[in-house]
Amino acid sequence: MNNKPENTVAGTTFKNDSTEEMEAVAVLGVAAGEERYLISMSDVSEVITIPKLAKVPLTEPWFLGLANVRGNLYGINDLGVFLGGSPTAFNLKSRILLVASGSKALGGFIVNSMLGIRDLSEFSLVKHNKKKLPKGVVAQYKDLEGRVWRKLNLLELVHDEKFQHIERQ
Repeated sequence: MNNKPENTVAGTTFKNDSTEEMEAVAVLGVAAGEERYLISMSDVSEVITIPKLAKVPLTEPWFLGLANVRGNLYGINDLGVFLGGSPTAFNLKSRILLVASGSKALGGFIVNSMLGIRDLSEFSLVKHNKKKLPKGVVAQYKDLEGRVWRKLNLLELVHDEKFQHIERQ
């Protein structure tokens, strides 16, 4: 009789071959600029295609405009530029990650592409000095192919003072 459970579902505990318990945690993989990010599923209220944006003059380059999503206005930001990267063109694979808390719309971030739902146990944690990580990045991981992924806390970003002040400096 095989005591090992079959495939896991996000949030369930399973035993691996060495019988130690591991937590399966589902995260959303995205690409923004040249970087890869892992985002907790609980940080994202919805993923949408890019609608027509109402431009807002005299704002920071990372603030792209306002989107009306079913009667709620969201400030839409270029995630890569907001985190210090260079602007990149968006395409049909680009999406907006909407962030909301309860009934309050907090904002949206455009990413260049969705890289799928991943299990955090597929990655190895990279030891890093937390003080040197950019704002909103809570950890760094490597996948089996050696690529670096940054775990991002979107709720921390939308509460950051920089995010709150979109007027061009």
